[in-house]
Amino acid sequence: MSDLYDTDVLTWSERQAALLRRVAAGERVNDQVDWEHVAEEVESVGRSQVDVVESLLTQILAHRLKEAGWPASLSMRHWQKERRVFARQARRKFTESMRGKLDLDELHGDALLGLPDDMDGQPPQPVSQKCPWTIDELLSEA
Repeated sequence: MSDLYDTDVLTWSERQAALLRRVAAGERVNDQVDWEHVAEEVESVGRSQVDVVESLLTQILAHRLKEAGWPASLSMRHWQKERRVFARQARRKFTESMRGKLDLDELHGDALLGLPDDMDGQPPQPVSQKCPWTIDELLSEA
């Protein structure tokens, strides 16, 4: 069963789902279920959702940092609009159980790394090296 997991995860997942449905219906097929990989995959579903929210929060932070670093930029409206879209997407994926798993200072550091050295020929205004926003502020429409 592990060979199929390693070579064709789609077929493996379809077979495992069918087996789990049979187990749920009371059929005795426990010995056919690849329990180790099923458990790993269930865990990875949750982790992937956290990854999506982290990515969106990093985008929100990057846009907030650009807004703070270049407040007079002609791109300000564009950054604000994109930030609102990222926040809306993040709100749809965010769950309260993620709150303790999100390290905003780490995500802020990632966003800082992506900032350009200058924009419109101007260096940025000083920006905080630690995240000054809460999760709730980042997820808000503002």
